[in-house]
Amino acid sequence: MTITRVLTRGAAALALAGAVAALTAFGSPDVTKARLQRSLAQTFANLYVQQAAILGVDGITVAGIAASANCDRGGPKVADVGSGADWICQVTFHDTQNAVQTGKFEVQVKADSTYVAGGPSKLIGLATITDKSGRDVPNPVFEFDGAFDPDN
Repeated sequence: MTITRVLTRGAAALALAGAVAALTAFGSPDVTKARLQRSLAQTFANLYVQQAAILGVDGITVAGIAASANCDRGGPKVADVGSGADWICQVTFHDTQNAVQTGKFEVQVKADSTYVAGGPSKLIGLATITDKSGRDVPNPVFEFDGAFDPDN
């Protein structure tokens, strides 16, 4: 192997490594803390309004719930990006009595920008709830799926 070939291969390897590093540095991962927080709060609020309607509680709106989420992935030594089953989110909202509530939701985030979240039954109820007609129906906020826009 000639010195020219070695230098050419080395330059090509360096160029490839540089391109990968540049793409990694300037691109953003699809799963981020901010994206998850926005989506989880909105999805929870929509489903909480649905739950209130099932229970026959009038006047509950997404705006009135004022849901927010604060998420963390795997503790302080893990970056808050990427998919995984180790996301924990504190969801804060106004309940049907307008009292501020906070609960810990365990969230499994998938690489395709979807997630499954489950919260404390003491706060959001059991898997089934009794609707205003007396029937047992699934509780929409017990465990729910969501998705977020990876570009927003």
